[in-house]
Amino acid sequence: MQSVIKNLPDTPGIYQYFDARGKLLYVGKAKSLKNRVKSYWRFSPEFRPNPSQSPRILKMLSEAKHLEYIIVGSEEDALILENSLIKQLKPKYNILLRDDKTYPYIYIDESAPFPRFEITRKVVKGKQITYYGPFPSGGRALIDALYEIYPLVQKKSCLKEGKACLFHQINKCLAPCEGKVTPEAYAQIIQEAKESLHKRKRLTEKLAERMGTLAMQERFEEAATIRDMVQAIDSLTIASSIDLANNLNVDIFAILNGDARGVIVKLFMREGKIVSSSHSYFRQTHIFEMNEAYKQALLEFYSVDTPQTAKEILIAHPFDDAEEVAQVLSERFGNKITLSHPRRGPKAKLTALALQNCEELLRKGDAGSLIEHKIADLLDLSSLPYRVETFDNSHMMGAATVGGMVVWQEGNWDKQSYRRYTLHARDEVGQMKEMLSRRIADFKNNPPPDLWILDGGQANLNLAKRLLEEAGVNLDVIAIAKEKLDAKAHRAKGAARDLLYTSSMGCIELKPNDPRLHWLQRQRDEAHRYAITYHQKKKRKEDTQISLLNKKGIGRATVKKLMDYFGTFEAIYHAPVEEIAKVTNKRIAKIIKDYNKN
Repeated sequence: MQSVIKNLPDTPGIYQYFDARGKLLYVGKAKSLKNRVKSYWRFSPEFRPNPSQSPRILKMLSEAKHLEYIIVGSEEDALILENSLIKQLKPKYNILLRDDKTYPYIYIDESAPFPRFEITRKVVKGKQITYYGPFPSGGRALIDALYEIYPLVQKKSCLKEGKACLFHQINKCLAPCEGKVTPEAYAQIIQEAKESLHKRKRLTEKLAERMGTLAMQERFEEAATIRDMVQAIDSLTIASSIDLANNLNVDIFAILNGDARGVIVKLFMREGKIVSSSHSYFRQTHIFEMNEAYKQALLEFYSVDTPQTAKEILIAHPFDDAEEVAQVLSERFGNKITLSHPRRGPKAKLTALALQNCEELLRKGDAGSLIEHKIADLLDLSSLPYRVETFDNSHMMGAATVGGMVVWQEGNWDKQSYRRYTLHARDEVGQMKEMLSRRIADFKNNPPPDLWILDGGQANLNLAKRLLEEAGVNLDVIAIAKEKLDAKAHRAKGAARDLLYTSSMGCIELKPNDPRLHWLQRQRDEAHRYAITYHQKKKRKEDTQISLLNKKGIGRATVKKLMDYFGTFEAIYHAPVEEIAKVTNKRIAKIIKDYNKN
């Protein structure tokens, strides 16, 4: 490694430190690889780490045995590549902030004579597009409220019909499709609706009046819907007495690392009012570093497709690479984006408010993280398991083979992140390999969690470790399986005890009443439920297709031969007639193609 460091080029790039086993320890970026990496070391009287480095860097350097680097065109390119590799490979000594959600915006295209409000998560092409948001929660309720209160064009298809519909009859639309309202009069309604997106008290007051009217008419279900709408709109933002009269548009970021976990708070101010807010936790780590945290948080949040509505971002702490991050964001959006750390005045009050919310969230959140600490201590995990992915597969005699991945994050099921897999391998280890390989391939888009839990024993654990090692990803893995009785693994409840298979602790058996075992069983059982539900649905579909083919004169043995060759019914139906005929014969190939046409 010493000879590599002495011969590094004086160019921008990223560098990667590995330990003796080839495990990735750290990814960093540099304006000059030569100068940056050399600063970590002293070369005389012997080659050793520079004692002026931080404790976490000294710990990393003590384990480092190998260095690799990649040359890029500029420091901004290095910044982007560094962030991508941290997200994808989860190095041991880099922090990983999890906020990969894209927040929805409300937008309107006023180039149309009768425009509508829509929701988007990406940039929409057009010269007269106005965005409102982002809205981490409550955006759908807000847009529903607009259509509830204002007589707007309710559906995209309304104008195409050419005649007034039910919405006009119930006074929710002015029927521009029949020319009953002019574009100028409609524009005034649009202007009122746009103002209510910022002055939401006006909107919620009108909703409250509507709710009261519906209750008086004993239309209680509709009144309850309006009530839920009001609650969702009220929860959009945090309470604040800060109200700037200068129409300021800024985003505010604050990050704090606590004893049990860290938190990121984001506030969004538009026209001098905080219109929405959000927060996300990240795992507590002794390797926390403010510069890395802000870099990652900002580059992840402001993706290329994000509609950017504020040109100034306020940060609660200064950090070293702020200028480079601002340059990258400016290039992404084609506008000058500034990062500011205000020390006094109204803007400083905004960052102080964000930090105050960080402290409160950490205070409330730490109480709920006790089970994660116990699991991490039990299994000797490298990090607290705030985000967990659990895998299981399901089939019946090799038919309708599927897999399922469920996700647990910060004490709740993240059902939007659940994934289903159609599998083709014949044996269970092969099916698990297929599922895990596909998940690893997706790490570049959706970063690894803190822990994998596999349904199965030592074989599945060894498989996962090998696949992760080949991909260069640092990730804790355990497997949970029933102990074998009479050489069989009994899944029936109570027939056998659950055993935990770990990398560092070997096989662990916990008492049936242990809360840590209950937590792990809950993960496994949810994965099993999810996988078997998909299996049953797929099996019913396959049985229906087999039944239909049987009626056409194709026997089950022939169907099995086709499934063994093509894997799925969809593949059979899309295969050329000649290929089907090779597996069976021309008559059956013609029957299948004729059936598929119908």
